[in-house]
Amino acid sequence: MYLAMAGRVAAVAAALAMFGWAAAAASPTAPVRPKAVALLPPAKAATLATPVVHHPTQLLDPFTGEPVKQLGRVLAVKIDNIVTARPQTGLQSADLVYVIPVEGGLSRFMAVFSSHVPPVLGPVRSARQSDLDILRQFGRPAFAWSGATPHLVPFIERAPIVDLYALKVGGYYRISSRVAPENLYTDPRTLLKEAPNASKARDIGFRFGPLPAGGRVTASMTVRYPATTFTFRWSARAKRWLVSMDGAPGMATEGGQLGGSTVIIQYTRIATSRFEEYGGRPPYAISTGSGTAVVLRDGRAFTVHWSRPSLDSGTTFTLPGGKRMLFAPGQVWIMYAADNHAGYVNEAAT
Repeated sequence: MYLAMAGRVAAVAAALAMFGWAAAAASPTAPVRPKAVALLPPAKAATLATPVVHHPTQLLDPFTGEPVKQLGRVLAVKIDNIVTARPQTGLQSADLVYVIPVEGGLSRFMAVFSSHVPPVLGPVRSARQSDLDILRQFGRPAFAWSGATPHLVPFIERAPIVDLYALKVGGYYRISSRVAPENLYTDPRTLLKEAPNASKARDIGFRFGPLPAGGRVTASMTVRYPATTFTFRWSARAKRWLVSMDGAPGMATEGGQLGGSTVIIQYTRIATSRFEEYGGRPPYAISTGSGTAVVLRDGRAFTVHWSRPSLDSGTTFTLPGGKRMLFAPGQVWIMYAADNHAGYVNEAAT
């Protein structure tokens, strides 16, 4: 009987152990405690990260502010602008058109191409000292020219350019419908084949964007050299400043009237060159330093400050409050004009 009772006690102890109770080791009668169970808060649902979408950045041409697939090599070409040289060919495709005073109060163009290249361009004319200063900001551009005063030629040949002198490379020809020297034309695509290592378009200080606040409503603006007059008239339909020269519309043989989305009248010191031309010292437009300019865009005129610290730097244009002047995307014209009467007299130098 004693053995049977002991068996029942053992069975009960085993059952209690199954429900988590254990006897204290010191005393078989000590109460046993349940094992501690850690209670954790319910897990938060995993937060899904919003995927970041990377949109490709649109490449913009630094000369025009317009979209391009890639930056092209820079080709600068001197173009005649005497009355018998008009209408010119190929200027509608230029990214930049520089208007530069030359001897006798006349003007010539330096047309700069990168994003678009026309099949025909001309008439090509000779270089001046002012050209070398303008070219430096582009790095090592290709430069097409038909000649220069003998004293200037060595400086052109040593300049940081790809020399596309008409007597050294191919791509030039004369047309029969005009007389020399206004009959020299070129195929710019052939010229670029002669300049595989020319610099590509780069920042020269221009900024493009929406029309800034301010400015004054302007229908037209006229700028005079001693023997040449330019009038830039706003066309809301064309969204450009259409150019007239000496009272007549400046036309292009490829069609349409010349003009730019933005026109810069850059007032600067006009000195005389140390390189004689036709027995005299021609005008020399100094494009470094600082001064005042008028920027025409979208039917308004903005008086701004321009600054070009060195030949290797570009030119910045700032509004009176210090913000950068934004240009309208498209072709840009830059006209150098005398900032005082002495400079105007020098523009007439022969």
